Amino acid sequence: MASSPVLVLAAMVLCLLGGGAEAMGMTRTQVGATHRRAVSAGAARGRVASRATGRRATHTARAAAPARGGRAVGRASRQASSRTVVVVRGRGRHGRGARVVTVSRRARYSERFYASSFADVDNLTQGDVTAGEDPIVRAAAIEALGNMNGTALAIDPATGRILAMVNQKLALSHGAEPCSTIKLTVALAALQEGIVTKDTPVALGGGYRLTLTEALAHSNNLYFETLGRALGFERVKHYANQLGLGELAGYNIQGEQLGTYPDQELPRALGGVGRMCSFGESVSMTPLQLGAIVTAIANGGTLYYLQHPQTAGELVSFEPRVKRTLDIGKLIPEMKVGMQAATQYGTARSLRANFNEFPVMGKTGTCSNNGTRFGWFGSYADTPNGRIVTVIFLEGGRPTFGPKAAELTGQFYRALYDKSYFTPKNGTPAVAGTLASK
Repeated sequence: MASSPVLVLAAMVLCLLGGGAEAMGMTRTQVGATHRRAVSAGAARGRVASRATGRRATHTARAAAPARGGRAVGRASRQASSRTVVVVRGRGRHGRGARVVTVSRRARYSERFYASSFADVDNLTQGDVTAGEDPIVRAAAIEALGNMNGTALAIDPATGRILAMVNQKLALSHGAEPCSTIKLTVALAALQEGIVTKDTPVALGGGYRLTLTEALAHSNNLYFETLGRALGFERVKHYANQLGLGELAGYNIQGEQLGTYPDQELPRALGGVGRMCSFGESVSMTPLQLGAIVTAIANGGTLYYLQHPQTAGELVSFEPRVKRTLDIGKLIPEMKVGMQAATQYGTARSLRANFNEFPVMGKTGTCSNNGTRFGWFGSYADTPNGRIVTVIFLEGGRPTFGPKAAELTGQFYRALYDKSYFTPKNGTPAVAGTLASK
């Protein structure tokens, strides 16, 4: 009978410590084990313990199935369990108010990764078309990405122009599970439907409550599962599609492949709409699609077709192309606080090790599939020269996760800052959301 409150309290402590599963590199296998124990401990309260860690989860590795790109498959294995000590006030042998110490055992899991987090720099950029890119932005992106196996994308949110796209083979691929970056679409849906504001305390069970700001900052899975169930699959899908998931993000970008958004809810046995909303299971998102979403947030609601000029002539004749206008302008301030909190003290705080001159708003994501780990970070920076959107997507092994992508983004912004890229021309500030042409 004591298992349920122990799990609830232990999970709450983990959530309040900060950093959590994503910052520590926890996998979905570990978080999922806690979830199963909590459910068996007792209906509603067990559900609370399942995800009150408030961090990122990852796929359980699927044995004997081929990984993307021919990589070997990850295997989940049980490790020696660890003890959790929880102190509870209650009635003991020596009278009312005695302190009872309960010791439980928590199963630990590890996931093996066979993909490499590193790659030859020349191979990453081989075949990239760069004639229409901003050379300063591209150089900064290459410098930041270094030898990490991934792609870096920079966008002008005022026009939808792709300023730089490093490792275009990966950027234009069919994508990967969005991990916790899916929370951006869920948050906008819940705000639009009036389910929450940034300050609404949402009851997560066991007396534990959380606001949208803190949930975005710490990427709390239980919070977004709760929102997803409140919205229901049809509304979740509607807003995700409106924000561009399930369709090409670019306009006549040669080689761009399509991510997917399913027409049916994930089976309840696999987590249902809640799991789709906490880390995007069954969804495939491309770096361009995340870039388009963050661009719409950064500019107040215009979803542009992203365009990647191929030649100097195309750059000269470039004209923005609007896909649709989203009625989210009034919601942006509600989102911005939590996205900025992520970089200040949440899952993306590693960014500040390299850059803290201007506000940066962003969202991390970490998960894995078939022995390959994914690390996402989508962000935009408010600079004296306007806003710039950046997406870094990494894939590999254990060194790959969302906070690492955030760290590299900080290096990218630092490289641009050191080259005076953010200094307005003629000493006059640019229009908000607009980067001066370079």
